[in-house]
Amino acid sequence: MAVAIVTGASRGLGRALASALAGRGWDLVLDARTADGLEESAEAARARGARVVARAGDVTDAAHRRELVAAARELGGLDLLVNNAAILGVEPLVPLGDQPLDGFRAALEVNVVAPLGLLQEALPLLRAAPAGAVIGLSSDAAVTAYRTWGGYGATKAALDLMSAVLAVEEPGLRVWWVDPGSMRTDMLAAAEPDEDLSGANTPAEVVPAFLRLLDERPASGRYTAPEPAEAVR
Repeated sequence: MAVAIVTGASRGLGRALASALAGRGWDLVLDARTADGLEESAEAARARGARVVARAGDVTDAAHRRELVAAARELGGLDLLVNNAAILGVEPLVPLGDQPLDGFRAALEVNVVAPLGLLQEALPLLRAAPAGAVIGLSSDAAVTAYRTWGGYGATKAALDLMSAVLAVEEPGLRVWWVDPGSMRTDMLAAAEPDEDLSGANTPAEVVPAFLRLLDERPASGRYTAPEPAEAVR
């Protein structure tokens, strides 16, 4: 069985992707800060036949990251790492002139430093996998100057560049950094409370874009949903 680690799996895209992978026969290591929501995701995945290890904790904690990778090793290895967990840094979003620096530092830790730390821990298993892959969650805000999205967007731009360098340094892996577009999630609602999200995709509607990457295994690069087979260069 293929094994994936999915961070931020208690809700939103993380939960939807975990469920979809379970339905395809993947075994899972799931992470989130909230134990109750995480266990709901785990039970939904188990109901689809997956072996699931759920570990509540903070991805900024090195011991927690080691625990996630150890759990994958016990399941048989690691074929896919999905760095999905992220925070805004401030809710709702504010212009850069008002951006709390402590919030920005926290977002850098969760959105950039923690994914790198988890990757470093997981690399030996990913290299040993027959078809190891890494997915990093990007954003429109990583490449476009949207008002109030500067702090969060900067963290995603950093993750994008880190992913691009990883693709060069690890040619044996597939490294995809994916912009899922606007989604009806608690996170987007917290970022812009006055925004009408009724026209945005649900996480479940975005998941097929990620599955298509796994099916077709295109070259490492930046992709956008719902058409991830065309790299954004």
